[in-house]
Amino acid sequence: MNTQLYIVPTPIGNLKDMTFRAVEILQQVDLILAEDTRTSGKLLKHFDIKTQMQSYHMHNEHKMLDRIIQRLKGGENMALISDAGMPAISDPGFLLVRACLENDIVVETLPGATAFVPALVNSGLPNDKFIFEGFLPVKKGRQTRLEFLANETRTMIFYESPHKLIKTLSQFSEYFGGDRKVSVSRELTKLYEETIRGTLADLVQHFTDKNPKGEFVIIVAGNK
Repeated sequence: MNTQLYIVPTPIGNLKDMTFRAVEILQQVDLILAEDTRTSGKLLKHFDIKTQMQSYHMHNEHKMLDRIIQRLKGGENMALISDAGMPAISDPGFLLVRACLENDIVVETLPGATAFVPALVNSGLPNDKFIFEGFLPVKKGRQTRLEFLANETRTMIFYESPHKLIKTLSQFSEYFGGDRKVSVSRELTKLYEETIRGTLADLVQHFTDKNPKGEFVIIVAGNK
C-alpha cells in the first residue's frame, strides 16, 4: 500500500451498504480519521476493524491539518470517514484533500453511499441537470440565497434537519411559489425510509400535521 490518504464513504443508515473494498482499506491503513469516534466505533466493531481512530471534525480540522500532513509525509497511510456518507459533502474533508494535493500526497476516493443521489433519482423530478446546495445558510445570506435560487432552472437539492424542515419548506414556498413541485426523503436506507412528493404548499401542510423526524433531503423542481 503506497503512502496516501483514502476518502472512504460509510453507510447512511443500512450497514449492508458498506463495500468490501471500504472494509479492506479501513483494515489496512495506519490510522482512521473519524468525524465522531463513538459513531464510527460502532461501524468498525460491526466489521471487526481494529485500526486506531482519531477525531477529525469541523471544530478541530484547522488545528489538526499540519500534524496530519506531516504524518502522511512521514509514511503513514490514513483513511478519512464521516459519520455517514461521503466525506467532504456537507462534512469535513475539503481542507485535508486540498492540503494533501498541495503537498504531493496521493488522494484516492472510494465510491459509495451518499444521501442526495438516491433521493434525487427517487424524486421523479428531472435529474439530467441539478445543483447541490446542501444546508442553506442559517442566518446571514439566507434570504439572498433564496432570492437567487428562485430563478434557478435546474433541479435543486438541499439537506435539512427535522427542527428546521417546516421553516425551510415555508420559505421555499414563499420565494419559489407554493405550486412548485418538491420531493422530501427521510431516513434513507433505514427501516422507516419515506419519500413524500407534491407541491411545496402540500408538503408544508403535511409536515405541519405530522411532526418531522429523521434527516431530510429536499429535492425542488427548477423554475420553468
